[in-house]
Amino acid sequence: MHVLIIEDDVELAQFIQKGLQSEGISVSVAFDGVIGRSMVNERQYDVVVLDVNLPGMNGYDLCRYIKQNWPAIPVILLTALGSLDNKVLGFESGADDYLTKPFAFKELLFRLKALARRHPSRAPLPKRLELLDLAVDTESHQVWRGSQRINLTAREYALLEYLMAHQGRVVNRVDLLENVWDVHFNTNTNVVDVYINYLRRKIDNTEPKLLHTVFGVGYMLRAEP
Repeated sequence: MHVLIIEDDVELAQFIQKGLQSEGISVSVAFDGVIGRSMVNERQYDVVVLDVNLPGMNGYDLCRYIKQNWPAIPVILLTALGSLDNKVLGFESGADDYLTKPFAFKELLFRLKALARRHPSRAPLPKRLELLDLAVDTESHQVWRGSQRINLTAREYALLEYLMAHQGRVVNRVDLLENVWDVHFNTNTNVVDVYINYLRRKIDNTEPKLLHTVFGVGYMLRAEP
């Protein structure tokens, strides 16, 4: 699971981030509405935790924007405004849940996980994913590099498909463990690195190299060196 926190209270945002990361959840943070909107445009998150009173773009407007463009992504509004009118406004803006400050972290975690289960945000993949001469058929699970058919194990294919669906973006190990191995807890396993090496030997035995390591961050598929 990858959660986006949009909260201008730096201390609170970091508190939530640290707590979620301790649960093995991948977290990104934005401190104003405009940056938050830009980050939502760049990748698809499983849940957005959104403050109402934000600089740049307020939470109600940003929630409407998210729901107009990505209606499947659940949004939890965080606010000190707990009146019925404020809650109605929040839900009319498209929010899936509404949590009044101050709140217990465990309650936020429970609601976040419940929303992620009820509202899977993964959009269907296109039938064919391509990057230069690398092609993946998501229906038949067949893979080619140029005219050469590449035979992959089921796990190697799942890893490649996820990376292809996020090509041009750095994908960290937590994302891969959650989405390819369905592991949702902290682990020191090196299984991701092992399978990256397996995959690299099969798809990158020709030029240009497509699977790149971003040291200290993760991996990405891209056409540039």
